[in-house]
Parts: sequence; structure tokens; C-alpha cells
Amino acid sequence: MRLIDVEHLGRERVIGCWQVDGALVDPGPESSLQTVLEKLGDEVPRAVLLTHIHLDHAAATGALVERWPELEVYVHERGAPHLVDPSRLLASAGQLYGDKLEYLWGRIVPVPEANVRVLRGGETVLGMDVAYTPGHASHHVCYFHGDSGTAFVGDVAACVIPPSRLVMPPLPPPDIDVETWEESLDTVAAWEPQRLALTHFGAIEEPLAHLETVRERLREEAQLARELDQEAYEADLERRIRAQLGAEGMGEETVAELLQAVPTAYQWPGLARYWRKRAEREAA
Repeated sequence: MRLIDVEHLGRERVIGCWQVDGALVDPGPESSLQTVLEKLGDEVPRAVLLTHIHLDHAAATGALVERWPELEVYVHERGAPHLVDPSRLLASAGQLYGDKLEYLWGRIVPVPEANVRVLRGGETVLGMDVAYTPGHASHHVCYFHGDSGTAFVGDVAACVIPPSRLVMPPLPPPDIDVETWEESLDTVAAWEPQRLALTHFGAIEEPLAHLETVRERLREEAQLARELDQEAYEADLERRIRAQLGAEGMGEETVAELLQAVPTAYQWPGLARYWRKRAEREAA
């Protein structure tokens, strides 16, 4: 098992692809694929396991299948259609990233339906247990490698850029649901993992304490987004990030790595939609 730093946009400790038993968990964006291929060397991936299809986790998938046409791709049933036909995914991403989409994430190559293996949660895949873990994304799954006690958690366990200890949940639209996310934290905790494998970035060796911190941070960010407008929230979030990292003795590079992994511009819109949808449910 190893963590491949994809060196997104030339920066380390932003996006990691986990290699376990020959499979790649979240290969990252196509814009960083050459780095992944160089670090794989002559190794041919056994399969691709996606926690979800957000572009920072999954945009390289189609290009990998293009390179190795027999490669199997495991993904939740809600995400599978958007791998096969990424037009709606690209339209949604275009609203977020505009003309920077290709620069950030590269080519989005469709995955042939024959290569897609649909998950619902509850399966065992390549020796790993699969759990459905929505809240960050409606199609999010996590994988548990029992032999090593490692849970591959995508974005459910938030982001931590080492050596900092600051926990920052990524909260982009359109699927953020705080209560559902907390239930997914319980699902991961029930595995009693020995470590958490984060995409952003690295391993967490005190998993249960970390999951509780994620729960607290989710609630904090949701409440602040409810109280502040977007401009005030974004300014406050960046101020808090810089203050916390500064207090830990972190330099500007760590700040830049965290802001690249969790752009402040997408946090408030995701939470604002959550509060609006919650109000609509309560009114109904």
C-alpha cells in the first residue's frame, strides 16, 4: 500500500492517489496523470476504485481506461452514468470552474459502460468492504481494507495537509447534507479502522478522534455560513485558515496547498444550498 502524490498543478500534498493491492483508489485529475504514470512505472493497475466522481478524485479515470482498455472501474450507482456520459458532469463543473476547467482537471474522457462496475454499498470488492457514505456527495462510497485496518475515505473524513493538524471539510455544491454526512462518519467509525486514508492528504493514525473533529468542523462551518453572506464567509474562512496554520508554525506553502485542496469560493455555495434544501424539507 502506498500514497502516490499526483503533484496537482506542480504542488505537493494536495491530491493523493492510494495504491492498494494493485488497485488505484481515486486516481486524481487527468491534468496530473503523467505524474501518476511515471510513479507507477511498469505497473498496470488492477482496477480503479472511486470514492466519488468529483474531478479532483476521478477525472483521470477515462484516460486510464483509454490506456488500458480492460481496466475495471468501481463506482456508486449514482455516479456511474456520469462516467459513461460526462456531459452533465462537465456542465455542472463548468459553472464552478469556468474557463479554468481543463487547466485544473484536464481531459474528461468517457468510460465505456462495459468497464464500469456499479456499487450500492455492502459489497466486497478486491478484498475490501464497501459502504455507501453520502453527505459530501450523494454518490460517495468508502472502502475498508481489513488486512491493514485502513479505511479509504475520499472526502468524508475531510482534508488535512500535513504537517498541519487543521481539519477542513470540503463543502462544494450541490450535494452537501450535514446530517447525512454525520451518519456517514458513524458508518466509517463502525469499521473501527486503525487508520484513515485521505485523498487530501495522507494517513490519519488516530481515526476515531479525527472523525469526531470532522463532525465538529462540519457543524461549525455550517453555522458560520448560515450567519454570514458569501463575501464575509470567504474572508473569515481564509483569515481563520491563516491564523490556525500560523499558530502551528506553518508557512505560506502549506496555506497554498490547503486553499488549493479546499478553495474558499466553493464552500459557502455548498452550505447555502444545504440550508435552503433543509428549510424546504422542514416547511414541507
